Amino acid sequence: MKKVLLLLANGFESYEASVFTDVFGWNLYEGDQNTELVSVGLHPVLSCTWGYSCIPMRQIEEVDLNDFDALAIPGGFEQANFYEDAFSEDFLSIIQHFDKANKPIAAICVAGLAVAKSGVLTDRFGTTYRFKNNPRQDQMKEYGVLVQSNERIVEDRNIITSSSPETALDVAFRLLELLTNEENTAEVKRRMGFA
Repeated sequence: MKKVLLLLANGFESYEASVFTDVFGWNLYEGDQNTELVSVGLHPVLSCTWGYSCIPMRQIEEVDLNDFDALAIPGGFEQANFYEDAFSEDFLSIIQHFDKANKPIAAICVAGLAVAKSGVLTDRFGTTYRFKNNPRQDQMKEYGVLVQSNERIVEDRNIITSSSPETALDVAFRLLELLTNEENTAEVKRRMGFA
């Protein structure tokens, strides 16, 4: 069984988290049934970006990071205090742990900034939220990342980063493919109604 740690910061965007829960949930029932996703937070109750709460399955101190095969991180909004958790030492050390073990890390939108701030993307390719006059890609460059401004999704060795919420499903499917295989991922997509 391959285990995915879904790392949730306060202020995360629920859609970006739900793509992982749905894709890996569908795989559990309709795919190879060889994946398990565990949502983990730094607090017992988390605030989502759009004003409701979420109870993660586990607290970070309750899990052994070595039990997991991949890390998934949804982005969030500064106005919802996303960066307070996402830039904390606890959060960044989790990212460093997965990179040191060369395990897949999938970060959607501004979650890529946490990956960059952790130091694991220095002198590597990546991307984050791109929109006219938005400072996030410049911020990522300041962390030493070779930002690919025109790419939707960037994969550099074990790390996947993306440029917007629009990419979320593609990132989740790519992570599933890395943990299972192309044929299984295609079957899960078909079962979910994607052509």
